[in-house]
Amino acid sequence: MDELRPSDPSHIGGHRLLGRLGAGGMGVVYLGRTEAGALAAIKVILPEYAGDDDFRTRFRREVAAARSVHSPWAVPVTGAETEGERPWLATAFVPGPALSDAVARRGPLPARSVKVLGRLLSRALTAVHEAGLVHRDVKPGNVLLTADGPRLIDFGIARAADATALTTTDLVVGTPGFLSPEQATGGGTTAGPASDVFSLGCLLAYAATGRPPFGSGAVDALLYRTVHDRPDLGGIDDAELRTLLTACLAKDPGERPTAAQLDARIAEDVPGGSVEWLPEDVVRLIADRSAAMLALPDIDATVAEEPVAPARPARRRFLLLTSVAAVGLAGTAYAAVQVAGEDTEDAPKRGGSGERDWIIGVHADLTGPQAAWGKAQERGVRLAVERFNSRGNKPFTLSVKALDDRGDAARSARVAELFARDPDVLAVIGPTGDAATGAALPAYDEAMLAVLTVSSLAMAYAPRSKKSFFQAAPSWGALSAPIVNRLLLRPDVERLGVLMDRSGGQSAYQVGYATNLMTPTLTTGTTYPRVVPAGTRDLAPVIEDMVAHRSDAIFYAGDAAGAARTAVALAGTSFKGPCIAQHTVMGPDFLAAAGAAATGWEFISPYTDASAPAAKEFTAAHRTRFGAEPAPWAAEAYDVAGLVARALVALARGGKATGKPDGTEGPEGTEGKQASGKPEEAEGRKASGSTGASPEARRPVRPGRAAVVAGIAASPYEGISRTYAFDKRQALVGQDAHLYRVENGRYRYLGAAPKPTT
Repeated sequence: MDELRPSDPSHIGGHRLLGRLGAGGMGVVYLGRTEAGALAAIKVILPEYAGDDDFRTRFRREVAAARSVHSPWAVPVTGAETEGERPWLATAFVPGPALSDAVARRGPLPARSVKVLGRLLSRALTAVHEAGLVHRDVKPGNVLLTADGPRLIDFGIARAADATALTTTDLVVGTPGFLSPEQATGGGTTAGPASDVFSLGCLLAYAATGRPPFGSGAVDALLYRTVHDRPDLGGIDDAELRTLLTACLAKDPGERPTAAQLDARIAEDVPGGSVEWLPEDVVRLIADRSAAMLALPDIDATVAEEPVAPARPARRRFLLLTSVAAVGLAGTAYAAVQVAGEDTEDAPKRGGSGERDWIIGVHADLTGPQAAWGKAQERGVRLAVERFNSRGNKPFTLSVKALDDRGDAARSARVAELFARDPDVLAVIGPTGDAATGAALPAYDEAMLAVLTVSSLAMAYAPRSKKSFFQAAPSWGALSAPIVNRLLLRPDVERLGVLMDRSGGQSAYQVGYATNLMTPTLTTGTTYPRVVPAGTRDLAPVIEDMVAHRSDAIFYAGDAAGAARTAVALAGTSFKGPCIAQHTVMGPDFLAAAGAAATGWEFISPYTDASAPAAKEFTAAHRTRFGAEPAPWAAEAYDVAGLVARALVALARGGKATGKPDGTEGPEGTEGKQASGKPEEAEGRKASGSTGASPEARRPVRPGRAAVVAGIAASPYEGISRTYAFDKRQALVGQDAHLYRVENGRYRYLGAAPKPTT
């Protein structure tokens, strides 16, 4: 759940709004609470649609449809307003996850769970059909899971079985992959109750296998397969379940059972209040989701009422810390490090000259699970700063301040606050991991302190403005493009097998999902996706199934142990195609566990290698300075430090002093920007061309933090690893990546990952 925005209302129809549950093109869904304490999910229609007569007519129909369905397995309506300026619909709040989320996170459900799910949803559909309605959008996202059974939601496109559609006759209504052949053909065909039964069959097949029965990809191809092809029920070994699904997925509506008949045909007992119908990991997901959703936030005032107290706890904490800083500005950050018990050996030493330090911070995991990457980044930054300071005509001297978050999100937030409180820190490089970055962003955003991460690759972070955040690396989703290009831009590959192993966590799933999604967009190829639960030891049956379904190449998205098991399982088949995995799999564990089966495996990586031609000088300098080859992410951190140094030089030469001691505001001049990625070339010109200028006039102008953010965003920067350029959202432009392969028991760098020729 996201926080309310300033423009959101405080109350809707007797509900006090607590947060945002979601938003779409037509409206926003809020979590609300009545005066009696009951929770509700409240869909509020956007004003631009509320004024449309046809849309309002459809919304009235949705409300009427939802109110007419009475079943314990359908979420009930608790209130509605269809005639006001902002129409809304409230339903009982179900804190459990959607079926789509549960399968994505935990993998396919066992046969018994699927049969119980089918029996209870068939009862919900029986109630829908007895009310004279057709749901028309039965899909995993419209089924919420609770410990005592599922709940069917969203009657937004439901209508009477004999009604005339308000849409055009050739419009496909529903969700491709979970709609019936009669929906897929459009052409004015009326979809009756049998259409919902077909969609339920698709939903249950998805729950049992982790994939839609008619595949995925381009919509037109998906609709064609729905109408003409047999459903893919591979991997479903339970004979009873397979028979039920085959009946539901009959092309002829007349050959399908009714929802009531399906209920009678399923012998599986209903839960009866017990959680035993679901596997333990899904029950835990439901419990975690329920606990998270019901841990309600403070209720902050919005534009509808006057605030009566300071805002959010995180903000209060930040104000408290800055008030401590106000006691004595000089030396504050160093004192804060000591008070917080942080390591102090990297804190820059304040001198007695009165000159303020120009500091680049390093926010990294230096002793936690990603310490190798964090230390590599610290070394890259230090080398860049040392080379910059070695220039005789530099306009100022840079310092490095490194703080360790130990890979812990809570500690990462504290580290960010320490950097934000130090007025001499002009930019920060890091954090190392996704969770640490997400936790740190509020403090950096509040202070308008530029933060550039080279190794946090999340596709999205918690909603906030992120006005000072630069993701100086391709996201997990962006890495799907070079994976697809490498595997499918070749004549011998038509179908890509995508194995998403939940042991790899959310990052692995993001890459796997994006690769599956992008394949038909970027190429003419198709995919065969499989999702397996975390902890699956025997992958041989899954691999055999993927090979049997004519997978010409394999992409594994998971962890090193699962990748090794996949490699060994593939070695036992006739498969001879290319295999590829994420950079997170690369390491000695994969090589040791996979043995000879690792040979030929390739890896797409966002970081370059010490042997790359562009990194030759950097590698030599790193070896001289630290006595070792640069580790992954060192070159990227070196690049980004150079980018920051260049921006600071340009601002120092062209900016104007603000006179504000904290440097929070300043001009956004960018004179002196250069294209070279070498920090030592960023020295620029002297502040004054007059030899008679006073020392004060020759002193470089210290930029404010907002100016630093603007300067970093201003122009491309040629680095060792890639060209650093940012779009309007300050996300990295381009999908540059690097390619590695296992040869002779070692990882060999192959060069830049391929791109399409057109």
